[in-house]
Amino acid sequence: MSDNIEKNIDEIAELPIEEKDLKEVEGAVVEKEDKAEEKPSKDECKPCLKKTTIGGQALIEGVMMVGPKRTCMAVRKGDGTIHVEEIKQGERVSYFETVPFVRGCIRFYKMLVTGTGAMMRSADLSEEGAEEENKGEDKPQSALDKFFERHSNVVVTIAAIFGILVSVGLFLLLPRLIVDIIARFIDENIYATAWMTVLLNLIEGFLRMLFFILYIFFASKLKDVNRVWRYHGAEHKTIACYEAGDPLTVENVLKYPRLHPRCGTAFMFIVLAISIIIYSVIGVFVGEGNMAVNILVRVIAVPIICSVSFEILRFLGRHDKNWFCRLLSKPGLWFQNFTTAEPDAKIVEVAIASMQAVIPENAEDDVW
Repeated sequence: MSDNIEKNIDEIAELPIEEKDLKEVEGAVVEKEDKAEEKPSKDECKPCLKKTTIGGQALIEGVMMVGPKRTCMAVRKGDGTIHVEEIKQGERVSYFETVPFVRGCIRFYKMLVTGTGAMMRSADLSEEGAEEENKGEDKPQSALDKFFERHSNVVVTIAAIFGILVSVGLFLLLPRLIVDIIARFIDENIYATAWMTVLLNLIEGFLRMLFFILYIFFASKLKDVNRVWRYHGAEHKTIACYEAGDPLTVENVLKYPRLHPRCGTAFMFIVLAISIIIYSVIGVFVGEGNMAVNILVRVIAVPIICSVSFEILRFLGRHDKNWFCRLLSKPGLWFQNFTTAEPDAKIVEVAIASMQAVIPENAEDDVW
């Protein structure tokens, strides 16, 4: 894994693209004569002709798209140009990445590491060009900066692991800690019953969901985060336009909704919902232990929860015309109102550049 990440950062082929070239070569031209003031109607959107496996992630002033053959990122640099580059991935797919209820955990971790590396890279790229004005101010590098440059693969892996630990601590362990504190005030005979175990797990699940909602709500209020949410919205719109078979132009992409049923936000909601069920079942069969045992059980169950949630997301994506599956997808779509925002034409141009770089030659290669 570390070798792949090192390639992501150190062996990237730079492909800077000027805005005018992007518009000429990739067709990202907005017709501005009589339609400049018209706002496209969402009613004009075509129905989905295909469901693609291409997925993405919003970056700092950019978008990363993961296709069946290539992973690429596009970033708006400080001088206004769009920079596109490929993130090298290992071509070999391990056996376990194809095994149902195992592949989800592995893919989630790999995507997290790749996404963390891309986020760090986009932060550097977004400042390029703007630094030209301050060329005369040469600031000496600190020892920490030099270490990061030499061991970027290690830094990215550590950052990804730290992100996992923070998420587990905030959304899994903290709610359980609060419930264990509440349980101290419950009579021992009542505490040992199965119905109380289920009730405590429901309270824990409610707290977990509440923390998640508050987290994304307050994060959406931060200016810099909201900027990333706009790129997230552009990513969804671009994928929806591609799935509908429309040419990838800014005008076309802007017509489509910014909410997408196969988004990572929907995955996070499924993870939280499934955790309530799994922890309740474990509690009924194993019983309520002390605080240390409860926390240990929850950490061990995390890979199981991620794997089950991944399979559910795939199932819902395959059967999105079924009314029951659409109903189950509603909460994940609702959460995206906080994690996406409407992009402008400049942001959409970046998403289009990233998308076009990963579309396979064979249209069947990326069918969901």
